[in-house]
Amino acid sequence: MIDQTRMLAEFLELVRIPCSNRAEREIADILKSRLTALGLVVMEDDAGTKIGGNCGNILAYLRGTVSDAPVLLLSAHMDCVEPCRGINPQVTADGVITSDGTTILGADDKSGIVSIMEALRVITENDVPHGDIQIIFTVAEENGGNGAKNMDRSLLKADFSYVLDSSGEPGKIIIKTPGKNKLHVVIHGRAAHAGVSPEEGVNAIIVAGKALAELRDGRIDHETTANVGYIKGGETTNIVPDKVELLCEVRSRNPEKAAAQTKQICETFERVAAANEARAEVTVTRSYESYVLNKESRLVTLAFQAAASIGLTPRLEESGGGTDANFFNTCGIPTTALSTGMSKIHTTEEYIKVTDLLQTVNWVIAIVRQTAVSQGTVL
Repeated sequence: MIDQTRMLAEFLELVRIPCSNRAEREIADILKSRLTALGLVVMEDDAGTKIGGNCGNILAYLRGTVSDAPVLLLSAHMDCVEPCRGINPQVTADGVITSDGTTILGADDKSGIVSIMEALRVITENDVPHGDIQIIFTVAEENGGNGAKNMDRSLLKADFSYVLDSSGEPGKIIIKTPGKNKLHVVIHGRAAHAGVSPEEGVNAIIVAGKALAELRDGRIDHETTANVGYIKGGETTNIVPDKVELLCEVRSRNPEKAAAQTKQICETFERVAAANEARAEVTVTRSYESYVLNKESRLVTLAFQAAASIGLTPRLEESGGGTDANFFNTCGIPTTALSTGMSKIHTTEEYIKVTDLLQTVNWVIAIVRQTAVSQGTVL
């Protein structure tokens, strides 16, 4: 039932479209048109205005043919990490899709979008029994889930949800993810002429470096990570720099560990700055909450059974990354993230196999079928 040629052509088309964070207008307009053509009721919310983007989240609704089935939400995000301009996808003889090596591929998360779109076509073209289905294609997911975070919760109509946005071969079901803290650090030193009176200055870059040398980062333990991802400071070589900004993050599936690691970073910057006649300002914001799903929940068992029914090997796993699933769970919609086959995401070595993309479409269709015959609680 799946048109593999159509599926692949759409994937290659969509990955070529630049989709920087907060600049998803072009792909959004294409998806709105195609969803409408499939008979869905389509709208765009005002999240883009709230976050300073050129586009909001795209929401669509397909009325079901099975009246008593739970309402299913399928979601993926439209934006990509950089570099995502000038993507030139390549398909190898053995069916592996890559970029030309100068950009990302954009399978994160065009693989999720295309899997949902092709599944919708198969469902509508072949009269596959289904309950009501809500589709949400979000903006600005890659920078902290800002599209989902700024969505009007009253627009969420589903009983439960699957986010097509995890790496690895199809069949992986994410049942536990970390929460994330974001730290904005500003080191205040003292400016001076670097050649005439350097002893009168306090070099904020050097102070930041001393603090960084003491930090624990990377893999802290099996469920906790920390990273310093951005640093900016100074103006020119003849001025002792008086200000440095840094952005850090802490993730953990254990809230107590997240708090402890965050505290360690804050205290290290503050202590080292004070010891070097500088001052540190650290602002901590909560990017998103963790989620934990019951292995026996209807949400998980439906995905598990659907995967097994098409010959996939279903796997329940914990993740170190966050997705829009974190926000939907916070909104009271039980949600898990599913793998789509994308690999080496966020790098220029990103790739996906055509067979994995095909199997993900099959998995989505199988989930729709399973949901149509599902009864009772979905929690």
